[in-house]
Amino acid sequence: MPEDTNNVLDEFRRTTFEAEGERRDVYEAGSGPAVIVIAEVPGITPEVAGFARRLVDAGFTAVMPRLFGEPGRGLAMGYAAGVMARNCVAREFATFALDRTSPVTAWLRALARDAHARCGGPGVGVVGMCFTGGFALGMMVDENVVAPVLSQPSLPFPIGAKRKAAVGICGADLEQVKARAAQGTCILGLRFTNDMAVPAERFETLRRELGDAFIAVEIDSSPGNVYGIPRRAHSVLTNDLVDEAGHPTRAALDQVLAFLRDRLQVAAPDVR
Repeated sequence: MPEDTNNVLDEFRRTTFEAEGERRDVYEAGSGPAVIVIAEVPGITPEVAGFARRLVDAGFTAVMPRLFGEPGRGLAMGYAAGVMARNCVAREFATFALDRTSPVTAWLRALARDAHARCGGPGVGVVGMCFTGGFALGMMVDENVVAPVLSQPSLPFPIGAKRKAAVGICGADLEQVKARAAQGTCILGLRFTNDMAVPAERFETLRRELGDAFIAVEIDSSPGNVYGIPRRAHSVLTNDLVDEAGHPTRAALDQVLAFLRDRLQVAAPDVR
């Protein structure tokens, strides 16, 4: 189905944005301060678009750049594997490199600056997911980014002890992130405890480097956990979200929305 007729994205305005010599499609909806939603593999699925709609309902402008995949297409194993394979060899993504910021982050920073100028507010929020989770950290180098959320950040792929502990940005960028954290910018991180793609060592690095500025949400997915969360659980805000009051994934989603509202100074919606 052609992406511009896919009803998953009917309510989103499709535009393009060019920076760093690259022009990409961007899907946007809502009003209020901007939150950049950087989709997980395989791309802007119905679940990712659903998360973006929650942001719209919460009073934000949801901005979804297309970095890969077919916007609106559902998750299927063969399709996701193909997208992942292409991403692994793409120069814009640092999938295995230690201490390197993915080059695409420069384009994303430019998008954040543009969104801030258009949508106003004290700055921009960013939610990275899985393959793109750590991009939110790299974007924090730009002072426009005041509310970074790292949802299951899986790069670099955790092969070997050093990569398990790596956070996917170069040393110079990390120093700038640490300086901003020391000045009061907080970072929210989400992971399932049994997720091999996002090892505990990675969050330990973030705690050590960022101190109290790093807020970790780690959801128990160990065998026999109280909520029956499967050991393979990975996508906190999308595919593995259980949208029921009291469930830890719903609590994590609510915490993300509260974090963004606080940092972007958006009042909670009136539910009366």
